[in-house]
Amino acid sequence: MLSPMKYVLLPVFGMAVSLAPQALPAQLSANAVVVARGLNGPRGLHFGPDGDLYVAEAGTGGTNSTTDCPQVVPPVGPYKGGMTARISKFDKNWNQTIVASGLPSAADAMGDLMGVADLQFMNGTLYALIAGGGCSHGNDTYPSGVVSVNTSNGTWRYVGDVSAFMHANPVQYPNAGDFEPDGSLYSMTSVNNALHLIEPNSGQLLRLDTFSGNITREIDFSASQGHIVPTSVVYKNGSYLVGNLNLFPIEPHTSQVLTVSNFPSGTGTGVPGLNVPGPYYVNAAKAGFATITGLALGPNGMLYVLQMAPDTPSQYPQPGYGKVTKINPDGSLTDVVTGLSVPTGMTFGPNGKLYISNWGAAGAGAGQIVVATVP
Repeated sequence: MLSPMKYVLLPVFGMAVSLAPQALPAQLSANAVVVARGLNGPRGLHFGPDGDLYVAEAGTGGTNSTTDCPQVVPPVGPYKGGMTARISKFDKNWNQTIVASGLPSAADAMGDLMGVADLQFMNGTLYALIAGGGCSHGNDTYPSGVVSVNTSNGTWRYVGDVSAFMHANPVQYPNAGDFEPDGSLYSMTSVNNALHLIEPNSGQLLRLDTFSGNITREIDFSASQGHIVPTSVVYKNGSYLVGNLNLFPIEPHTSQVLTVSNFPSGTGTGVPGLNVPGPYYVNAAKAGFATITGLALGPNGMLYVLQMAPDTPSQYPQPGYGKVTKINPDGSLTDVVTGLSVPTGMTFGPNGKLYISNWGAAGAGAGQIVVATVP
């Protein structure tokens, strides 16, 4: 554990991250600008049918604690929970409106926050991924899972209980020293009228039918990849693209973008039928990254990769060393945004610009939205 003395502490995925005073962070690259401030742990963000930008916020945790269920082991656990997470939206003039509030939030013993992790619109309905729920997170009434949100009046209801699924269906190789009984849900995408969720702690891709509430596991990364901490998922040409955080201390160039499909590697490259139940397989991997926290497909079809702090001089994430990297058609990599501080999510807007949650893994009130013009 790093000493907090003479350091600015940033809680990041259960790890207290330090910025030494002499390690001055880089400035935002010239193509990026801060357009919103004061957010409480901004994570995933998504444009709605109304053209406004919707932002998931982790919240501030709470004071509730639980003793009647398995707890997260120290030093990360135990958690304290509350109903402080929310969803904000910003119009074209960057006026902020609270769409829904009072959602489950949790803070671990090191200050790391979980709440609303990601958002998706599907068939006109807003869905929110709830990472801060579950008994082990101090919220025994509200599980980790997915809620549908009424954007007119801010009410919400559960459509999927991931906590219950995880308790009943453990992965093949859970990591005992870093185990979250209710998971650490981080991102989701919508494909074929279903939501597909990434749960990093156990390492799995889940499918949720929002009509029935049925949850199935599409792939158990622990079985073939080990404890790689997958964080981000997008869908392209019949396959899921999944980025992973990997472990701390940071090992440069060890995070990857994995291609996941329901046909074994080497059996074909056609578009598989995703309505067919698994199994799913890791078909390919693109290495050269570290601390991936987001993926986004640009208007040009290229994949952009958000990295929390791949070039930090420390072995742990530090402010100013986050960046966005584009994967070029020939497989080479080009950095397109630099100088970010513990960024946690990104999306492209209708105008082709890239919108990024900056200071997303910092304390409450520090969060920003950055807009960047990329090639």
